[in-house]
Amino acid sequence: MSKKPLTQANKKQQKKLKELCAATMRSLTSDSTLHYRGDNIYQNAKPLAMQAVHLQQHVNNIQVNDLAVLRGHVDAISLRILHSDSELQRQLQPQTPIAKLVFEMLEQFRVESLAPETMPGMQKNIDYAFQHWCNNFYQSGLTESKLGMMLYTLALVCRSRIMAKPIPHAFEDLIEMCRADITPVIGHALAQLRKQRESQPAFSPYGLNIAELMANVIDYQPKSPDESNEDSEEKQQTLRAFSILLEFDDIEESIMAAAISGESKVLHQSSQGYQIFSRIYDQEVFAATLVRKALLEEYRQKLDLQINHQGINVKRLAKQLQHVLGVPQTNGWQFGVEEGYIDGRRLSQLISSPNERRLFTIHQQKIQPDCIVDFLIDCSGSMKQHTAAITLIVDIMIRALDIAGVTTEVLGFTTNAWNGGRIYKDWCKQGRPKHPGRLNETCHMIFKDAETPWRRSKTNIAALMKTDLFREGIDGEAVEWACQRMLKRSESRRILIIISDGCPMDTSTNLANDKFYLDNHLKEIVSKYQSTVDIMALGVGLDLSPYYQKNIAMDLSETIENQLFFDIVAMLAAR
Repeated sequence: MSKKPLTQANKKQQKKLKELCAATMRSLTSDSTLHYRGDNIYQNAKPLAMQAVHLQQHVNNIQVNDLAVLRGHVDAISLRILHSDSELQRQLQPQTPIAKLVFEMLEQFRVESLAPETMPGMQKNIDYAFQHWCNNFYQSGLTESKLGMMLYTLALVCRSRIMAKPIPHAFEDLIEMCRADITPVIGHALAQLRKQRESQPAFSPYGLNIAELMANVIDYQPKSPDESNEDSEEKQQTLRAFSILLEFDDIEESIMAAAISGESKVLHQSSQGYQIFSRIYDQEVFAATLVRKALLEEYRQKLDLQINHQGINVKRLAKQLQHVLGVPQTNGWQFGVEEGYIDGRRLSQLISSPNERRLFTIHQQKIQPDCIVDFLIDCSGSMKQHTAAITLIVDIMIRALDIAGVTTEVLGFTTNAWNGGRIYKDWCKQGRPKHPGRLNETCHMIFKDAETPWRRSKTNIAALMKTDLFREGIDGEAVEWACQRMLKRSESRRILIIISDGCPMDTSTNLANDKFYLDNHLKEIVSKYQSTVDIMALGVGLDLSPYYQKNIAMDLSETIENQLFFDIVAMLAAR
């Protein structure tokens, strides 16, 4: 189903709904880590995939007159968090599409039946949301197919048994014939569902039995040799629509993957901590000096064309940034006001004009940003394909921050060589001592420094499009370098935004130590500086939660729109 473009008012309304949903779930579950990130619910850094078919109508599709449905979804999800062990569910989950769908559906019905009697409104909300789903499915016409009718009947029958409530009168006649066919097949397991509903381990075997029985009855094969393409297509369409026109098998895939992290035994067992074999070849350089001037001009022209085609409202973005980053500062005095400090120079007016009240003066306040924002870009080889989009995002943000009066820097990090370069050769000459630590030449690049405004540095920023500079990435040292630069500044607030598409990666260092050596060092550095620097991240196609508490996962395969910049502003606003 294609999504209609949202107006700004709709976006604000949906943002508010998400905030209310998250607040309600936190209240019901006593879990303060629940929050929305983009379109998904997260528990700490872990996304929650609600795979029960009747809960997949997302908040983005809920209209104002459907708020009762949204309330039912929030209550149902909260009960799932409270009463279901997601790890156990994952271990027991069958692999075939229909069995998986049924098993998830039954587990959700189980937790919904545990709504406390002291909260009658919760059960009312959940029942209303389920009936809304039933009506939508029936109106879609999918009950006309055999597969659709069987799954629909199973949902109504099992929920009725688990909840100990009659099937809604409007659907009784519709499912009567199909109900007579499937009840004898699942009868024994069905009878146990209500009895075992308070224990997930006791309930799961019966739920799994029903799921496998239904899969065998339907005998669904995605592409059976003796099944016509038309029949196969109809079954797949029914499965998709059974989850209200959402791809059931793609729910988990729609959530951005998280960076994979682990524990470095070498780093933790070392008495000296993180080691660097040699700094002799390390380099800090202005990136523009590594690119021919004519080529820089060409990159800048391409970037300007891309920005013009995007239609991003930079002035509006600048106002939002000034609002969230600005602090009130005294800017002289305002005279002739009706309250404040008495202005001695106007006391004579009190005698000559007793009704005159504008005898006071007050401090004049002006919103003025007092912060520095640094962008630190991962210039590793895997980022080459994203350089155009990243350069566009950075350039627009720097321009808007410059208009807002915020000091900015654009930094980058890579290595001077692949696979260790000269340091690796020196290590080999010394007999390859064990656990040498970082084993490559770092290259820290400055695309724009804090003293240079955007207008004078915009050509230098285009050096980001020079992909020949991109090699490997040692993130921890780069983050520390950027933080130390910011701590030398006088601004009261320091914000570091890292743009990366993955974990720290240097082949020679990983082979000589272990694969999480650089990974764990990055975590240590972030923990060390996060009290003095507000560290955030923009993940390119990846959720960077294992490293950065504040982060946004960006999908750069689609057109960059205003919403991405609004999300960045919202992240900056969170103190």
